[in-house]
Amino acid sequence: MSSTLSDRNGGVGKEFRAVALVEELQQRSREVDSLVNAVCTPSPAALTHAAQLDTERDEGRVRGPLHGVPVLVKDNVDTADLPTTAGSLALADQPPPLQDAALVRRLRDAGCVVLGKTNLSEWANFRGSASSSGWSAYGGLTRNPYALNRSAGGSSSGSGAAVAAGLADYAVGTETNGSIVCPAAVNGIVGLKPTVGLVPQQGIVPISHSQDTAGPMTRTVSQAAALLTVLTGGGTDYSESCRGTDLGDVRIGVPRGPLWGYSTGLDEVTEHALGILSRCGATLVDHLSLPTPGGEEDQLQVLAHELKVDLTAYLATRAPGGPRTLDDLIAFNKEHADVELQWFGQELFERAAATEGLDSPIYVASRLTALRAGRDGIDDLLRDNQLDALVTPSYSPAWTIDLINGDHVLGSSSSHAALAGYPLLSVPSGLVAGLPVGITFSGTARSDATLIRLAHAFETARIAADGPFPTPEFTQWV
Repeated sequence: MSSTLSDRNGGVGKEFRAVALVEELQQRSREVDSLVNAVCTPSPAALTHAAQLDTERDEGRVRGPLHGVPVLVKDNVDTADLPTTAGSLALADQPPPLQDAALVRRLRDAGCVVLGKTNLSEWANFRGSASSSGWSAYGGLTRNPYALNRSAGGSSSGSGAAVAAGLADYAVGTETNGSIVCPAAVNGIVGLKPTVGLVPQQGIVPISHSQDTAGPMTRTVSQAAALLTVLTGGGTDYSESCRGTDLGDVRIGVPRGPLWGYSTGLDEVTEHALGILSRCGATLVDHLSLPTPGGEEDQLQVLAHELKVDLTAYLATRAPGGPRTLDDLIAFNKEHADVELQWFGQELFERAAATEGLDSPIYVASRLTALRAGRDGIDDLLRDNQLDALVTPSYSPAWTIDLINGDHVLGSSSSHAALAGYPLLSVPSGLVAGLPVGITFSGTARSDATLIRLAHAFETARIAADGPFPTPEFTQWV
């Protein structure tokens, strides 16, 4: 990746030229994206926008630290100049959205160049329970650049694989439960799922207004901090949290249960990471436990009820002539079953279509149960042990792609925070048999700046101890 993206807060130096970097990234995409299939819709206007921003810089008008920086955006985020499909053929032939999503307007206002749209797990992995992460009917299959037979995770598969493959340093993903931190972990990049509500949800194809959020996916923590500053509107400069490796005033909890023990290699790498945090001065409070999230039925009820309402509201913002309801989408998939339903079904769509609205007693009770399961578990552990944050293994190493049987995820770190609407930050911690793994920092609501501080300190100390994280070699098989 270009050395022009170099300073502490993820911005650029004086000699930075947006056109040169866009050309470099487009050439990189021509060389390697056929292997990973991360970008589903390149922007034909990227060079034009880059030239305009270079002119502004020459005239002394610099909008901010990310002026002229190329950013890839997940294909469930509205862009008025590019299709937004959520990976579905039902939206592929529709006109682009009538306006940019609020977060895309913020990117453009900050001087970012939208380089294109990234593939995703179709409908953000909430259509059928046997789905394979990284596959969509519109975008095809995204592969992991560290091993092309392995999953790029989901649902922000393209964003994760693109950053790892060097197609951009900055990408936007979205998460409902794990969809940023999973592809970040398995692709060896940084993924930050903000507190729900920090980044505006308008113009994002939804699953659940209580859990959905967009967030940064980047090479480094400082880049994630800079991008989060833009996505949240600039009221807080999260780059200020990237300030060295001294964690002598920090207490970090290590909840072993139920978030360890599903991958021996991952546990070994995470133990090494704990040693690095200790050498940074952090006090580790070990052998804690979070309650098992449980209540899978309650979680599914919440997502199903909110999907029907939220997706109908979203589809109403699109140009006339396209699908307007979940029933329309279900019918479309049946009519195009040879493509849309060739690998897995749509029983989650069908379940959501049968729900009865957000006034339903089933929804109200399930939402309360799920919220308590997430928030009480995290907040009680933090309070009872006087902790600033928690640290856990992120996700199991990337699993073998299996379109017939679906994903084979051994374990994860995202469910408690998903139910609570709380932030997560995954940062690379090492390799297991050549496959990237990470650690996840988590905390209470709006502890995003704290998580950035911890992750930046860990990243800096890990690189000093172990060297830079290895770049992928696009190995065919691991």
